Amino acid sequence: PDITLMAWHRRATDAVPPFFAVADPDVLRERATTLGLDIKVATAMPDTASGIFPNALPVLPLTRSTPHTAGRSSISVAESVIEAIDLAVTLAMSGKASAVVTNPIAKEPLLKAGFAHPGHTDYLGVLAHRSTGHFAQPVMMLWSEELAVVPVTVHIPLAQVPRVLTTGLIVSTARVTIRDMQERFGIARPRLAVCGLNPHAGENGTLGSEDAEIIAPAIDLLRSEGVTVTGPHPADTLFHPEARTRYDVALAMYHDQGLIPLKTLAFDTGVNVTLGLPFIRTSPDHGTAFDIAGTGKARPGSLIAALKLAARLSGMSPA
Repeated sequence: PDITLMAWHRRATDAVPPFFAVADPDVLRERATTLGLDIKVATAMPDTASGIFPNALPVLPLTRSTPHTAGRSSISVAESVIEAIDLAVTLAMSGKASAVVTNPIAKEPLLKAGFAHPGHTDYLGVLAHRSTGHFAQPVMMLWSEELAVVPVTVHIPLAQVPRVLTTGLIVSTARVTIRDMQERFGIARPRLAVCGLNPHAGENGTLGSEDAEIIAPAIDLLRSEGVTVTGPHPADTLFHPEARTRYDVALAMYHDQGLIPLKTLAFDTGVNVTLGLPFIRTSPDHGTAFDIAGTGKARPGSLIAALKLAARLSGMSPA
């Protein structure tokens, strides 16, 4: 709620594109009061939101109220969170919304409520399949003006990465990445740089065999398909300024390998983009920050960047 309100409050100074929230209007009204923001919250439908946006935060109400206390995770809001995601995707798939921009969700209460997915990205793939009948491989890309990274394995324990990482998974992730970089970002021949898994990319097998046995064959196959791809690269030499000029997207083998450099370079402006879906979805690159909820200390920069990128990818604003 905090960053949603703050993003609307900065609509003029930060050139925030028009958006409407799928939420409980009363929660947003109460939080605006808590934060000392003079913001009018108005209920809206998708076709009326743009007209309302200049003067009030337009909100499409949920069917469930979501009483809660700022900064406290509660299982009671799980159904409302899921309803909001479902409704947003339905609106995007029907063309009533240009894109879905999701705020961070707390995974723990959702899982306790029986949510059977590790997070947003996996669930969005399920919703896309339900809507179209076609399987979608959702791929998480963290994007900023400075760096774009795609982790091949995402929200799994580090100990499981070598077991989950396969040549096929690397290839399919790269194919989705290439297609969306071409179709949505307008890069005709995207350049991929692939990280190794082990220190020094395995150093010819002396520091691990996965780089030669799993990652290198994936790169060879992609190269045979005409993809501009290099690697496997030692990850510790792939993210300095000169190295970043040689590729458009880096494929990391696990979550922190790619997200640490991205968030170091662009913590307040990084955007989580889901590739491989039949609709545009972006999100801030950070979590729920319960420790500062309702205090006014939250920074809306990443949400604003996510809104701007969604508008750009959907054709609402120039690239």
